[in-house]
Amino acid sequence: MEAIRIEGTPKTPSVSFDAYKGLLEIKGRSIPENSIEFYKPLIEWLDVYGASPAPLTTVDIQLEYFNTSSSKCILDVFKKLESIYKNGHEVVINWYYEEDDEDMLEAGEDYQSIIKIPFKMVELEG
Repeated sequence: MEAIRIEGTPKTPSVSFDAYKGLLEIKGRSIPENSIEFYKPLIEWLDVYGASPAPLTTVDIQLEYFNTSSSKCILDVFKKLESIYKNGHEVVINWYYEEDDEDMLEAGEDYQSIIKIPFKMVELEG
């Protein structure tokens, strides 16, 4: 299965989805002009990946900032991961946030309360 690699820009996060390693990373800022368009290939990739995922899927989310439309798309990504998890595969989400960034911590906690996947809040040292 083809990996996804997207270079980050000032408006879009860097993305690395590696099916072989079971490692999915989204890092940076997510304020694209069209969030649905940006996240659509990721969600479609997860549909294919979900058919035969790695024994353990590790998801690293390290966003400095994301807008409202991105938050909905990120939730859609998590819902795809949740269905993989519900099918008996191991999935862990690591939500990274800066130690003084209450908003990002709260956003992670909000997702954690919605999605039934093991979530780890990981504080980054300033």
